[in-house]
Amino acid sequence: MKPAVRIAAVVAGVGLAGFLGWRLLGPDAHRPHRLSGYVEGETLYVGAANAGLVSTVAVQRGDRVEAGQPLFALDAAQLTAARDQAAAQTAIAEAQLRDAEKGQRPQELAVYDAERAAAEAQVRQARSDYDRVAPLVAKGIYAPAKLDQVKAALDSARANAAAVARRKDVGTLGARPDAVSAARSAVASAREALAAAQSRLDQISPKAPAAARVQDVFYQPGEWAAANQPVVALLSDDRVRLRFFVPEAEVARYRPGTTIRFSCDGCGAERSARINYVSPRSEFTPPVIYSREARQRLVFLVEARPDPGPALAPGQPVDIVPLDAKP
Repeated sequence: MKPAVRIAAVVAGVGLAGFLGWRLLGPDAHRPHRLSGYVEGETLYVGAANAGLVSTVAVQRGDRVEAGQPLFALDAAQLTAARDQAAAQTAIAEAQLRDAEKGQRPQELAVYDAERAAAEAQVRQARSDYDRVAPLVAKGIYAPAKLDQVKAALDSARANAAAVARRKDVGTLGARPDAVSAARSAVASAREALAAAQSRLDQISPKAPAAARVQDVFYQPGEWAAANQPVVALLSDDRVRLRFFVPEAEVARYRPGTTIRFSCDGCGAERSARINYVSPRSEFTPPVIYSREARQRLVFLVEARPDPGPALAPGQPVDIVPLDAKP
């Protein structure tokens, strides 16, 4: 073997030995295996169902909001007037129902009482006449026709008294059942119209559905916002996910509900998260996580919800501790 060839072979051997030693004893030799992933946030866009002029914006980009905290409001003059009109119509319908259910007024019933007293007085007068004429007819002083006359007057007085009493009973009954039912339906319709008007009024001043961070504000006071156009974008705490990729040979260990541990730059100690989704389809390693440590051709997407803790920023890289790794 020529000297040059021997020198080349020695150099190649030393280089190979150095590379193997670096791989076995270098800094990567003691680095624990990790799965690569990142933080993903599902943005919630909040708008109003109606178009209108933005009157107030109660938040700014980067603010933290709690559930139920007002976000913005549109001009409410027109919808407030519509709500007040619906409330007035409801009050009218309810008053008409009460009037239909309780019958005539006390003053009207008092008229029946007076008519009944007069009718009873006529009965007493007719009865007195009958009692006075009957003995005289029996003695022959008056003809029998006179008795028939006073008896007819007594019967007429009694019938009139009964009719007056019946009219008062009818006056206390209120309106007919069909009329009362119609009045009740009118009240139900008016109340539904009031609820719809109030709902439209509430929709122009949305509130935060959950604790979140304001990601962006698209409109400022004085600008016109179209119906269903987002005004504020929120990133709620319960919409933050960890997305990482598991090699095909290891995906069987990862099931929804399983707790995993992860770390990230600036997050401090390792934190935990609970798997909520495992993709049923494999895919090639995404370029966003492709590196010397992650070169598996087929991987499965896994999502996990982080446990409560410091806020995570969407796009932030995370390192997932494999389930077979020891703490």
